Amino acid sequence: MALESSRIAFERARRSVGGGVGSGLRAAMRPHPLFVREARGAHVWDLDGDRYVDYVMAWGPLVLGHGDPRVLSAVSAAAAGMQVVGTGHALEYLAAEAVLEAVPHGERLLWSNTGTEAVQVALRLARAATGRRRVLKFAKSYHGWHDTVYAGMSEDDGDRPARPGGKGQSPSVLDDLVVARFNDAPLAERLLSESVERDIAAVLVDPVMSNAGVEAPTPEFLSTLRTSCDRHGVVLVFDEVIAGFRIARGGAAEKYGVLPDLSVYGKAMAGGFTQSAVVGRAELIDQVTAGVVHAGTFNANPIALAAVEATMRVLADPAVYETLEEIASEFEALVGGALGSVPDGGGFNRVGSLLQYVPAAGATGIHGTGGLWTVILEGMLRQGFLFMPSGKVFLSAAHTTAHVEATAEALGNLLRRS
Repeated sequence: MALESSRIAFERARRSVGGGVGSGLRAAMRPHPLFVREARGAHVWDLDGDRYVDYVMAWGPLVLGHGDPRVLSAVSAAAAGMQVVGTGHALEYLAAEAVLEAVPHGERLLWSNTGTEAVQVALRLARAATGRRRVLKFAKSYHGWHDTVYAGMSEDDGDRPARPGGKGQSPSVLDDLVVARFNDAPLAERLLSESVERDIAAVLVDPVMSNAGVEAPTPEFLSTLRTSCDRHGVVLVFDEVIAGFRIARGGAAEKYGVLPDLSVYGKAMAGGFTQSAVVGRAELIDQVTAGVVHAGTFNANPIALAAVEATMRVLADPAVYETLEEIASEFEALVGGALGSVPDGGGFNRVGSLLQYVPAAGATGIHGTGGLWTVILEGMLRQGFLFMPSGKVFLSAAHTTAHVEATAEALGNLLRRS
């Protein structure tokens, strides 16, 4: 893999685009960001025409792979008829009905564009319903780049005042956050028992810590949150922007049997197009008719909702999730086996088709991971396998056993040379 055209493209992009990338973390790719010209199935082709097996999958949305013909056909038909129209259209409710059919606690939804936006809508609904202002979140957990939630991003931030996750954030909003530790049920229970005094309106939790190590919840953790929220009048919000419609058709509620009041979805729901939603109890969602403001020019645009309806129709087939589980299990066994064949190789955490490389030392984070991953990231790219700088791995229904076997072989060869 020459990568030369991508290097030249990155240098050119830095002259016009801040950081040279459309989203900041892409710049952490080694030796530099990859620029692609085409994507189909489980592959992307770079500007030199070299082909890669893609385990980035657009950072999560492409659960069916690139360019699924069923999604593209629906989008093409919608685009031929209209784009953004500023009025109602049938896809608003057709796509909503398809989503609500899949979600166990889905009574009503609100359309938005990105996960960051939808999280803010969910928290506004919770504050309106409870008359309180604070949000309980969990250390290391990412809920979008907004000042109000991009804080408490370190392992040691639990049960202490929230600290901003980056420069330029307003410190005035940090008082609205209470930070607990994921899977620490007693701490969460104690903090929620003080919800009136602490003015806690909502618990915001990623049920599988998708951006913080892909850590699954313990059997009692989510149920403790549900019971404590009920007892103390707090709204339970699942951030399923990454996990939703990937780990199960009904998301975390289906997989773990705990129903939140609201869930935030994005990424996989639209098969590669931009769409998100807040889904949950009608009495909470319907507050938008009683003073809660929810707006957005591109909310519920026909192009994205055509993609949502088509994607949800495909995901209604249980065979899709059987395929995802089989290929992800093979990846964990074969590629994880290659890691295990060398000292301090590390391994993978896995929940469904979402995996995270975990180094032997055990430290992971949203901005990257330690151990051998930097070596693996660049070394595998040069052999035609595209991974994420953070160590997350996304499988899709387009990946095959042949892809996984080739990946394991290439990784084994790389590690033996390193």
